Amino acid sequence: MNTRVPCRLPRAQRGAALVIGLVLLLVLTLLAVTGMNTATTELVMAGNEQYRRAASLAASAGIEEAIADIGGVPTVPGAAPTVVSDAPTGNVAIDTYTTATRYAGEESGLPQSSVDKFVGLHFEIDSTGRSARNARDRQVQGVFVVAGAAGSGGGSVGQIGSGLGALGE
Repeated sequence: MNTRVPCRLPRAQRGAALVIGLVLLLVLTLLAVTGMNTATTELVMAGNEQYRRAASLAASAGIEEAIADIGGVPTVPGAAPTVVSDAPTGNVAIDTYTTATRYAGEESGLPQSSVDKFVGLHFEIDSTGRSARNARDRQVQGVFVVAGAAGSGGGSVGQIGSGLGALGE
């Protein structure tokens, strides 16, 4: 019983599976490269946001320091602003601030106060914080200080409260 199974010759292959496989591989490669670029960009953006926040905190620290030192600002109209340049802040010496504090004027006749006993002194503080990657933040703050009037018994401008020091220094 020797039966012979007829053998078919293979048809001519056209390579469609190979082409489709290569196209799918190309699409997957493009998706992977795009995903890596997106992840890298998002990482840089997160770092930039961190540095921007550090610059904002440095500018805020400059405002706070200028308020603490407001007693050293001359209270003469038209005087040059008191400038503090590139002061480091925090644990990182990269974060710095620059402040300019200027006397803006005096207000008399304050509401709910004894007439001519107190005056209001207006100051303006301009603070710029800097951090890595050229991150900057600028903040402007107005400060109002209630002080004793020059002719109210003491003979010189006195200070209400403590911590600000004597005015006019």
